[in-house]
Amino acid sequence: MAERSEVVFVDGMRTPFGRAGEKGMYWQTRADDLVVKAMRGVLERNPALPGDRVDDVAIAATTQQGDQGLTLGRTAALLAGLPRSVPGYAIDRMCAGAMTSVTTVAGAIAFGAYDVAIAGGVEHMGHHPMGFGADPNPRFVAERLVGEEALVMGKTAERIHDRFPSLTRERSDRFAMRSQQKAAAAYEAGRIQKDLVPVATRSDTGWGLATRDEVMRPDTTMEALATLRTPFRPHGRITAGNAAGLNDGATASIIASADAARELGLPIRMRLVGFAFAGVEPEVMGLGPVPSTEKVLRKTGLTIEDIGLFELNEAFAVQVLSFLEHFGIDDDDPRVNPWGGAIAFGHPLASSGVRLMIQLARQFEEHPEVRYGLTAMCIGLGQGGSVVWENPHYTGGTR
Repeated sequence: MAERSEVVFVDGMRTPFGRAGEKGMYWQTRADDLVVKAMRGVLERNPALPGDRVDDVAIAATTQQGDQGLTLGRTAALLAGLPRSVPGYAIDRMCAGAMTSVTTVAGAIAFGAYDVAIAGGVEHMGHHPMGFGADPNPRFVAERLVGEEALVMGKTAERIHDRFPSLTRERSDRFAMRSQQKAAAAYEAGRIQKDLVPVATRSDTGWGLATRDEVMRPDTTMEALATLRTPFRPHGRITAGNAAGLNDGATASIIASADAARELGLPIRMRLVGFAFAGVEPEVMGLGPVPSTEKVLRKTGLTIEDIGLFELNEAFAVQVLSFLEHFGIDDDDPRVNPWGGAIAFGHPLASSGVRLMIQLARQFEEHPEVRYGLTAMCIGLGQGGSVVWENPHYTGGTR
């Protein structure tokens, strides 16, 4: 039996993320066209990769119907101009869809079945609101398999605040404000734009061009955040300011074996060390990244002290804070989301996992003293996903 192949992250790109709904910039843009733009962007940036060398295309979406249906990976491959010989499929693991697309094709590459694959995700929450058209089995609640609040993500975040009184609304608001500030600084430094694919947009007033994330609020203040209402509970702690919004957007990445990347002259921007998914009580789904991270660290023989950069998806500020508190990491630790996170950029559910990877890959370039990084996220219905990556630019250092 052949040895396991080394898996690498070659490159990734994404569309700017838009505000969901009729006032958002993608209201008149199809979801599948968004992911095709991301795919074509990353393929055009890597012309050394022949289309017929792509072994599979895995594209995730949480709501797989309408313009996000019909075996999205295959339809996107055809629309992106890949040869008809290239197959594709769709994936759903809610918020961790794109992350699961990457880990699934990575498993096939490690096994030796694939050399190169495209993995990504898309979510048009304007066209497909979360849970739209779903029919949860009544046994979930009737037999108390899950609490009623488990099906409303904002309510699960309120439950985390309940469970950990030290995680106050003020801490959540401050973390959210810092996310906005860090994202604005990253844009100002030109760090984010490198991996954005411009998207032509159409509205009632004519054509436009999306070149940056639509939902950022760099002028956010603690005073303004304190005035926001708490829609999930009277006198609660979750607000529109300390949670990711409802967004539209897509991501795409090229994942390959190290041998294939070297053969084709493709860049190696990260090496996959290991990944893990874990389940938790659905009522506190935001705690999911804690056991998934413990699991991947155990399997890779690493410790949390070995991780020099963290890209944690900010579905809710309290969710990230619960992770940091568990591992003894300060709220303002510079290793954590140094360029901001989903509270600022947006969280188009199934696409976000690859956004985390795109940003980590760029940060690795700037930090050769960092050897390992982590991308992690909570997942609806009580799950967490974590992926450990190694920096190919590592030259030795503290982590």
